[in-house]
Amino acid sequence: MRALCWHGKEDVRVDTVPDPTIEDPRDAIVKITATAICGSDLHLYDGYMPTMEKGDVLGHEAMGEVVEVGSAVTNLKRGDRVVVPFTISCGECWFCQRGLFSLCDTSNPNAAMAAKVMGHSPAGLFGFSHMLGGFAGGQAEYLRVPFADVGPIKVPENLTDEQVLFLSDIFPTGYMAAVNAEIEPGDTVAVWGCGPVAQFVIQSAWMLGAGRVIAIDRVVERLVMAESQGKAETINYEETDVYDRLMEMTNGRGPDRCIDAVGGEAHASGIGGAYDKIKQKVRLETDRPHVLREAIRCCRKGGTLS
Repeated sequence: MRALCWHGKEDVRVDTVPDPTIEDPRDAIVKITATAICGSDLHLYDGYMPTMEKGDVLGHEAMGEVVEVGSAVTNLKRGDRVVVPFTISCGECWFCQRGLFSLCDTSNPNAAMAAKVMGHSPAGLFGFSHMLGGFAGGQAEYLRVPFADVGPIKVPENLTDEQVLFLSDIFPTGYMAAVNAEIEPGDTVAVWGCGPVAQFVIQSAWMLGAGRVIAIDRVVERLVMAESQGKAETINYEETDVYDRLMEMTNGRGPDRCIDAVGGEAHASGIGGAYDKIKQKVRLETDRPHVLREAIRCCRKGGTLS
């Protein structure tokens, strides 16, 4: 089959690779009909993520048609349309039984490698380094899905791929960020970033009862989308000081809920942004946490940060 493969920093190629096969009775094989590119794929492309190997198949936002199932699979059959979540979960461990599927204790065969870097291992992930399982990703013609009875979401025939594809990762990521912020009716919610995940954070904040949403970015097109589709007020951090503007907009109190929808490779203007880049370059830090620091500073007393 053809697949998008990683070959090094800023080097990805469409290669011919072996078709996946059933390796465990709980596996399924999915013929991919739609897949997306996640912002976190840039961590791989930029060489930011360790334990990548040449030839690794990328992608973790995919859906398609089940074409083969293992002998132990009972919830899926050939012909089912499914969205495949980013995380691989066994459904039976201590974490899965508590609904913490992204923290599955079973699905990552390289858990010890991940624990050395992060202290604990999360679940195995599709197409996202060997310390997170070394699983082939979904930017390919076919995908092997372990524990196929647990993760895949069946799709009704009346829904198109485009309507449900983002259930694989991007929408749940944004929604969970909003849920974790513990938004209460009428809250003012500040969202750092106006990228794809942030756009879903904005929508989710409204769904959860926010009275006001303020979105922060520097990319004009994204700010316009946050305003037009997300009905958010916006701040361009290259044009004004974010802290000062948020204090002005909230009568000096600060937002009730602050959500970082940017992540570990945040950009910033001024000395703070340059300082983060220098520390990352000389390996004093692995990421650029400017947004996290700024959100902590801006959040009102007794507010929450997600």
